[in-house]
Amino acid sequence: MSFILIQSLHMKKQSPTVFIVDDDSAIRFAMQALLDSVDIEHEIFASANEFLDKNTEQRPGCLVLDIRMPGLGGLELQEELIRRGNTLPIIFITGHGDVPMAVEAMQKGAVDFIQKPFRDQELLDRIREALATDEERREVQERHSEVAKKLATLTNREQEVFNLVVTGKPNKVIAYDLGVSQRTVEIHRARVMEKMQARSLADLVKMHMTI
Repeated sequence: MSFILIQSLHMKKQSPTVFIVDDDSAIRFAMQALLDSVDIEHEIFASANEFLDKNTEQRPGCLVLDIRMPGLGGLELQEELIRRGNTLPIIFITGHGDVPMAVEAMQKGAVDFIQKPFRDQELLDRIREALATDEERREVQERHSEVAKKLATLTNREQEVFNLVVTGKPNKVIAYDLGVSQRTVEIHRARVMEKMQARSLADLVKMHMTI
């Protein structure tokens, strides 16, 4: 792989960012100081609308979000992100009496909530867990996308063979099911292995599981 290509791949990969949305300036300042102290990349927003205006594309990271804010609240922002297909993991910051709202938020996909007042280390632990969750989700999405692209290169017959091969059926049984010769199945199977870039049947099964 050339140096230019390697450099290009590094440039395309974005560093994860912790997005903090809270209308309380004191909390924003405290979180900013905390994340600065541990060298975690972050961006601070005073309102949900400000966050939406400046983040039109989904970026890697997580969102630390106050559940109660003037105007567009935390739950409303979560619903808007869901509508946009944004899967950014959300940690809700809740006050006394907000637990039912936090439970509702988690039922809609939030990864965690933390109650005020909270310890710095507790928040950092939750943030690191959310960042790990986001990385895992992105890896799954990337694998799914890669498999989908390879699947699109298969002919209809090759897709039929692929779907039967991953069930563990031998070639002669697949040939009988499709009404073709065993040699024809062997040829299609070889093409499937080549196009899917699979080294073994196990590789094909793993790919099929991501569909």
